[in-house]
Amino acid sequence: MGMRRTGFWTVMGMLLLSGCAHQQTLKVDNAEQPYRIGREDVLDVSVWRDQELSRTVPVRPDGFISIPMVGEIQAAGKTPTELAEALKSGLQAYVQEPRVTVIVREVNSSRVFVTGEVAHPGAYPLRGRVSLLQAIALAGGFTDFANSDGIVVIRTDGKGGQIPVRYSDLVSPEGENVILRPGDTVVVP
Repeated sequence: MGMRRTGFWTVMGMLLLSGCAHQQTLKVDNAEQPYRIGREDVLDVSVWRDQELSRTVPVRPDGFISIPMVGEIQAAGKTPTELAEALKSGLQAYVQEPRVTVIVREVNSSRVFVTGEVAHPGAYPLRGRVSLLQAIALAGGFTDFANSDGIVVIRTDGKGGQIPVRYSDLVSPEGENVILRPGDTVVVP
């Protein structure tokens, strides 16, 4: 009876561990990324020599913008240059050789979320390059009950996945800091 029970718990433990194995662990990539337009950003769309088509538009919560003659067009997830090319293609039927420029007037979508055992969990704006250590500082640091060596950065940049981080590694001389990206969630258990 004892062997059966031990075997049962061994199998149950393996099943539970295998259920957690589906989460992808990402390699830390701190390379510069081009700015991607996000929801709630405000854009200046300029069509050269056509003031009636040029305008300032907000990116709606569904990620689209509305431009005369082009109609609805997906803006979220594109770089300003990619959006300008898409608008240019849409305007070619109406405007001879359109020259379109897209400028991000207001950046409202770049946020990082810090949750768990920090003094002030919440959403924080990303202004420039923000490291994991800086985000933890913005959130007021760890609480007394935080497991600082069990931090996880959940990345939602299309590839998904998690980056496990040990605070002791971050503050060591050989440690590599994680540069956060818009939409990242930092979980401090």
